[in-house]
Amino acid sequence: MSGAVFRVISNPARLVLSAFGALIVIGTLLLMLPVAVDGPTGAGLEDALFISTSATTVTGLASVDVTSFSLFGELVILALIQVGGFGVMTIGSVLALVVLRRVGLRQRMLARTEIGEIDIGELARLLWAIFRITVVVEASLALVLFARFWEEGYEGGPAASAYSAVFHSVATFNNAGISLYGDNLARFSGDVFVLLPVSFTFIVGGFGFPVWVEMWRRRPVALQRPAKRGPLSAERSQGWTLHAKLTLIATAVLLVVGPLAVLAFEWRNPATLGDLGVGDKLLAGWFEGVTPRTAGFNVVDTGGMEGPTLFLVTVLMFVGAGSASTSGGIKVTTAAVIAAVIWSEIRGERDVNMLRRRLPDSLVRGAVVIALLSVCLVVTASLALMASDGLELGDALFETASAFGTVGLSTGITGAISTFGHVVLTLLMFAGRVGPVTFAAAFALRTDTRLYRQAEERPIIG
Repeated sequence: MSGAVFRVISNPARLVLSAFGALIVIGTLLLMLPVAVDGPTGAGLEDALFISTSATTVTGLASVDVTSFSLFGELVILALIQVGGFGVMTIGSVLALVVLRRVGLRQRMLARTEIGEIDIGELARLLWAIFRITVVVEASLALVLFARFWEEGYEGGPAASAYSAVFHSVATFNNAGISLYGDNLARFSGDVFVLLPVSFTFIVGGFGFPVWVEMWRRRPVALQRPAKRGPLSAERSQGWTLHAKLTLIATAVLLVVGPLAVLAFEWRNPATLGDLGVGDKLLAGWFEGVTPRTAGFNVVDTGGMEGPTLFLVTVLMFVGAGSASTSGGIKVTTAAVIAAVIWSEIRGERDVNMLRRRLPDSLVRGAVVIALLSVCLVVTASLALMASDGLELGDALFETASAFGTVGLSTGITGAISTFGHVVLTLLMFAGRVGPVTFAAAFALRTDTRLYRQAEERPIIG
C-alpha cells in the first residue's frame, strides 16, 4: 500500500473528504452525459461539477436551471441529494449491516464523524433508527405532497405528481433546496397544505442525527418493541442531553426571530410580500424566515428583498441548523456556546456554564476554532468573488454564506459568476458540508499529539 493511500485511510477526516469527493466526481461524470440533459450534448464540466457538488452537499445553488436536465439527470441529482444528505459513511455502515449483519470498528468510527458524538458501541442499533426515521419522514411528506399536487392539478397526472412529490420530499428532508420548478416553490405561495408540511420537514431534518436518535429513544413506550422497553424507559428517566436541549431551544428562538424579522422588513415591499393578502403574507413570511437556516427553498424573489432582510438571512445562513445534520454553517449549538463564553467573560466567571452544566475547556476552544475558521473561509471567499467578479460586498457575503451554510438561496447572480467564482463556491460548499474543522484537519501535515508543553506567558489582549 502506497504512503499516500495509507495516510488517507488512517486519517478519518481525509477519508470522509475522499468519499464525498468521489461521490461528487461520479455525479459530475454522469451529469456530463448527453442523456442527462434535454439537448444534443451533456452539461459542460463547470456546470456539471457545480451542480454535482451542490446536490452532494445538499446546498441548492445552481449555475444552470435544474429544469434543463432530463429525467435521468434529475434522478442523478436526487440520488446525490439522498446519499450526500444521509452521509457517505453512514450509508456504507447501513449497507454493511444489511449485507454482513455487522459493522467493523473502523466503519463505526468513520460513521461517527458524520453522525456526531455517539457511543460507538451502540452505533449499529442507532444507524437503523436513523434509517427508519429518514424513510418514515420522507415517505410521509411524499404522500402529503402527492395528494396535494394531484388534487390541485399542479402536475399533469398521478405519475407526475408522485415523481415530483418524492423528489421534493427527499430534497426537503435533506435540506437541499433544489426544486424541479424554475421558480423554486413560488407557485405554491399561499398554499398552506404545501408550505407548512415542507417547512416542518426541513426543520426536523435540521435537528441533526443525535437529536433524532434521542427523540426516537423517547418515543411513546407503546410504540417500542417489548424487549427494549426497559432500557429505553430508563434512558428517558435520565432527562434530555444538553446537546438536545441547546439544539431545540436555539432552533425555537430562531424560528421566532427569523419570521418576525422578515415580516417586519418586507411587509410593505412590493417585490416580496407587499402585494400579498394578510394571510399569504404571514405564510410567506414564516417560510422565508425559517428557510435560511439551511433549507434554501423560496416562495418570493430573494433578490428583491430589502437590505436589512438580506443581512439577517446572511447571518441565519452562517449559523445554520443542528450539529451532525445536513446543515452547513457553524451550527446553532456552536453559536450558543460562543454566546455563553461571551456572557461568562462579561460576568467574570471562571467556568462557562449552560443550563446548569459546566462546559469543558476543550469544547469551548473547539467552538471558538469553528467560528473563527468559518469567518475566515466566508470572508476570504467573499474577497475572492469581489476581486474576480466585481461583486458588491453584500452580494458577495450573501452568496458565500449561502454556499458555506449549504443553504442555496441566491440573489440571482450564481449563474453569472465566472468560472473562478464557481470554483470558489464549489470549495466553500464542500467545506460547509463536511465542516470547517474536518476540512482543515484533512490537509493538516501532522496529526500527532505533542508530548511536551511550552512555558506559559500572558500577552496583553483587548
